[in-house]
Amino acid sequence: MTLQTRCLILDHDDTAVDSTASIHYPAHLEIMRQIRPGSEPISLDGWFKKNFHPGIMEYLVDELKFTGDELEAELAIWRDFTRSRTPRFYPGFIEMLQAFKSRGGIVTVVSHSEVENIEAHYRQADSTGTAFPDAVFGWTSDAGKRKPDPYPVHQILKRFALQEEEVLIVDDLKPGVAMAQAAGVSIAAAGWGHDIPEIRAYMEAHCGVYLTAVDELKAMVLRSKSSP
Repeated sequence: MTLQTRCLILDHDDTAVDSTASIHYPAHLEIMRQIRPGSEPISLDGWFKKNFHPGIMEYLVDELKFTGDELEAELAIWRDFTRSRTPRFYPGFIEMLQAFKSRGGIVTVVSHSEVENIEAHYRQADSTGTAFPDAVFGWTSDAGKRKPDPYPVHQILKRFALQEEEVLIVDDLKPGVAMAQAAGVSIAAAGWGHDIPEIRAYMEAHCGVYLTAVDELKAMVLRSKSSP
């Protein structure tokens, strides 16, 4: 039987892996300690909100007024954290992908993390390789080729000869919604990584479904066309 959803386009941070609290926010604290000593950093919830809107680059450039040299230093510190620490996948996530792929599903990733880090996380979590993504689009300095631009989705549709209705984006934040809307594909909100009221309200209003557990996503994506 054919799956209703042929292809998943997954966000990585706080959708597949629990990484903001364990890696990205601690990196930001270190960045602020080195680049803006004496300035009070935002809270973890505040960091989630900046990721949600206006976006991290906009926050760094427009609000914190980081210079070009400071952005280079910020990137170096961030990479030191992301390359030396490994986040955990949410319980059941790898098993869900293994089941999906075993039925012919295509797994792709569109994230603001770097490709080599994403791939390393999957390799470490799944020694069999049966959950490994079929394509990964990560951070690039070219804003026209990264989320929220629909470029990664268009590339996935073309590479795997897919129609828009065969694809489901799974993301926890606004950039994923903007990408889905621009590409004309469905999106499910990943609500298991955080529960910040204003983010949840937006995602509930703009996503086809708001999921609070990985098991809910599993049940959704493993449905066949003949299922009720």
